[in-house]
Amino acid sequence: MSPSLDAVDLAVIRNQLEGIATEMGRTLIRGAFSPNIKERQDCSTALFCPAGRMVAQAEHIPVHLGAMPDAVGAVIEHDPQPGDTYLLNDPYLGGTHLPDITIIKPLAPVGECLGYAAIRAHHDDVGGATPGSLPGGSREVYAEGLRIPPVRIVRDGSLDRDLFELWLANVRHPASRRADLQAQLGAAHLGERRLGELVEEHGQAWLLDAFDAIIEYSRRRTHQALAALPEGSYHARDQLEGDGITEDSIEIETTVRVADRSLTVDFNGTAEQVDGNVNAPPAVTKSAVYFVTRCVTDPDIPSNHGCFDPIDIDIPRGSVLHPRPPAAVSGGNVETSQRVADVVLEALSEADPTLPAHGQGTMNNLVIGPHSNEVATYYETIGGGSGARSTKDGMDGVHVGMTNTLNTPVEALEQTFPFTVECYSLRPGSGGAGRYRGGLGIERVIRLETDATVSILSDRRVFGPPGASGGEAGSAGENLIDDTPVGSKVTVEAAAGDVITIRTPGGGGYGPVSDRSEVALERDRLEGKVTEER
Repeated sequence: MSPSLDAVDLAVIRNQLEGIATEMGRTLIRGAFSPNIKERQDCSTALFCPAGRMVAQAEHIPVHLGAMPDAVGAVIEHDPQPGDTYLLNDPYLGGTHLPDITIIKPLAPVGECLGYAAIRAHHDDVGGATPGSLPGGSREVYAEGLRIPPVRIVRDGSLDRDLFELWLANVRHPASRRADLQAQLGAAHLGERRLGELVEEHGQAWLLDAFDAIIEYSRRRTHQALAALPEGSYHARDQLEGDGITEDSIEIETTVRVADRSLTVDFNGTAEQVDGNVNAPPAVTKSAVYFVTRCVTDPDIPSNHGCFDPIDIDIPRGSVLHPRPPAAVSGGNVETSQRVADVVLEALSEADPTLPAHGQGTMNNLVIGPHSNEVATYYETIGGGSGARSTKDGMDGVHVGMTNTLNTPVEALEQTFPFTVECYSLRPGSGGAGRYRGGLGIERVIRLETDATVSILSDRRVFGPPGASGGEAGSAGENLIDDTPVGSKVTVEAAAGDVITIRTPGGGGYGPVSDRSEVALERDRLEGKVTEER
């Protein structure tokens, strides 16, 4: 820790910086137009030091936040100047998938760059072959939308309107895209203003010392937390259920080594990159590993770059977790990231058997693009069951793993889109049985009132999420259109009157069901958490 900062100073500045990141996120959410950002809060915000290391983040989306350092690093290579703001979504240059647009602004409230604001938001369309830019069977990134390397959208304080209009000309429903991007720019501007207030309060040199001290504090605390894990080498393997082109299983394999208060996560043995869109850029793969590390260490450790330093990640080039361009990647961010988190957690459960059973392991992405250009595209990830824990049941109907969004309220959905929600409920009996029961999945049923293109990106439709320590697996999910099952990763044309049903997986159970108390079993029956079939 810097000699100029004591423990009280550190706590104060940590909370001030996290407060700025949180306020940036709230500004974005309030200013956005699309329900995906305004209602579901599918966005993330963070602050970085001048060297590009994360110093503070809001409690937003894990798959966004862990990947942001690569995006900031890509912008720094362009020598950004005060007054500039960059935009990017390129998955091969620090992005995740094309709908996630990132705004990165050098923060120079006193004339010199003191850091960067990063604001990432999922736009419900960025062009490409299908509405929503998440096609079920894309083979190249070019089909998934407009791919943007780091470009200067604001130069010396002035918006590049030609570039802005070029982007808007390549997306569906440009009015909502304009409003959402302007909200991101406003959030970045707020971050610069708030950092300037901290410079006035503490001084520039003290603030830069504080950045280093916070990162070093988190690094030291993470090392200490990892030291509590038994040293050894732990292995796990899992699979994705097809890539949207074929239904062949895609192996995700890892060996996690715990030694010297650090982790080495090795993905050798993982499948080579595939023709479909479940390839995950390395920023996404790293983000999933960082998320797991935060899960197995003290949650009170400040989330910043110091948490990443004790982790070494080996991702084979050309694998499904480190594809060569122009591989399609739209599903890698949302589905493969979940499986990476699952497999690393499973490996570490050998070291710590109190880790929970598998959660639903999918984001259940649903995109409905009305054929009318006057109507925006609907996009949602749908919650499911979390895995049972070693001391209590899993949670029902929640987002798990690499996502942390809310839902779209029925009222907002029906007000914005030409759809009717006919059912939105928990799935009785979908949680895996055990001493502690897995959380329940969700059933979401939507009737279309217009012709539309429907894309679904999901997983765990064949095999349910596994249980732990003798617990049973949760129920697999189901996708149906007018009661006809469809695949886990598809794009189909639907007509007005068609009914889209998404049933999400339940979480795995923990411990043998024979150990569940009679009181708990009776409560399960009364609350409808079990069915005769199960």
